[in-house]
Amino acid sequence: MAIDDPVRGNTDTPDTPDAPEAQTAAETRSTWSALRPLVLRIHFYAGVLIAPLLLVAATSGLLYALSFQAEKVLYSHELTTDVGERKVPLDTQVAAARKAHPEGTVTAVWPSAEDGATTRVLMSSDEVEEGKSLAVFVDPYTAEVRGDLPSYGSSGALPLRTWLDELHRDLHLGDLGRNYSELAASWLWVVALGGLLLWIGRKRSAKRALFVPERGAKGRRRTLSWHGSVGLWAVTGLVLLSATGLTWSRHAGENIGAVQDQLGGATPVVAATLEGAAAGGDEHEGHGAGGHGDAHQGADIGIDNAVAAAAGEGVDGRISVILPADGSGYVVKETDTLFPVNLDSVAIDPADARVMDELRFADYPLLAQLTRFGIDAHMGVLFGLPNQLALAALMIGLIMLTVWGYRMWWLRRPTKGRGLGFGRPIPRGAWRKVPVTALLPLAAVTALVGWFVPMLGVSLLVFLAVDITLGLVARARAGAPAA
Repeated sequence: MAIDDPVRGNTDTPDTPDAPEAQTAAETRSTWSALRPLVLRIHFYAGVLIAPLLLVAATSGLLYALSFQAEKVLYSHELTTDVGERKVPLDTQVAAARKAHPEGTVTAVWPSAEDGATTRVLMSSDEVEEGKSLAVFVDPYTAEVRGDLPSYGSSGALPLRTWLDELHRDLHLGDLGRNYSELAASWLWVVALGGLLLWIGRKRSAKRALFVPERGAKGRRRTLSWHGSVGLWAVTGLVLLSATGLTWSRHAGENIGAVQDQLGGATPVVAATLEGAAAGGDEHEGHGAGGHGDAHQGADIGIDNAVAAAAGEGVDGRISVILPADGSGYVVKETDTLFPVNLDSVAIDPADARVMDELRFADYPLLAQLTRFGIDAHMGVLFGLPNQLALAALMIGLIMLTVWGYRMWWLRRPTKGRGLGFGRPIPRGAWRKVPVTALLPLAAVTALVGWFVPMLGVSLLVFLAVDITLGLVARARAGAPAA
């Protein structure tokens, strides 16, 4: 395919004042002309080989994005109740949950944040899998237990969303399955940015065709038009999903965490350790960690007074209350991800309601704030429904991009009249056309990125090994020397 000529029609000679600009544009065009076959080959093979993983990730991600609203319908009995005249104390609600599940240990409480919403009392219990909590839903007006469900993660995912989340993350195969999602996330940004370069570099008669599908196009040209224009609109979201997805991965995630710590961007934690207590009392996720609440010994002001003390410090609204254990106090933290700047937290002494420490989201390192925004957006909890609809649209776009990509491969097949067949691969040897001045830095950057994102590096080496082997076999069959 030809590319746009930025100096086409320019009649300036080297003696004119614009000659340096024309020469620079010509050099840029020449460099891109040499790089384009290599980018096209990488985009083609990555698309063909990784696209099945992307298709699975996109389909499961679409279902996950829709599960937020589905949970509200499916679990409406547990999540909602009739609005009463006034709410009973939280201590009374927690006592009702304990009575219903005496075998459980209360770890945290999510008070009813709006009229008609139930209070969620989280417990560590043998009734649920390790890493999950038992959520007991209590009517805040009558202290009636409305039901109980397994809950997972800081967003409180219930069984439907948890099942879809695990499908998206590891196909319910545990650590082995996580390799699929890391491989997909490792290549998604490569495929997206490579496609962007190829689409922008195409020659077109009207700039409008860059942003919207070409009118009147047919066959493969029409499919390419849709593939390119939709990809252009989706590329930013896809790259962000890839980057945030890698933060949860097994291998690249460790490297990202180490870099973030080195840059001082680790997420801070409010200090809740009581004076004279052993270190390690500030692990306050409240999910799957036994010992909170019921294990606390000594004076206790109660959860209602702790919430009142936190409200006096401006920590109120939609909150989570982590109950104290031996050596630590209450932790009250805002959980309003609709407006993520409202994520302050305080630690309260259970003996006298004294504020031991406070942590404002405004005091987070900038990198930690950006990480929080990115992760919340990836999870679909940033700004609520608009975020979930945007994720759903992005996943539909990725599904269609994958389908269009395979369709273009199918339409390039040389055996149209003989039934089944596949498109011709992009010719080998594209790297030989790249100038050494560009090839060496490109190889160095690729090696660095491959080390930092191991699944990308290892899979790329496998692709190269297979490609070299196929090339040698093809030469041998043709009778040419396999040098």
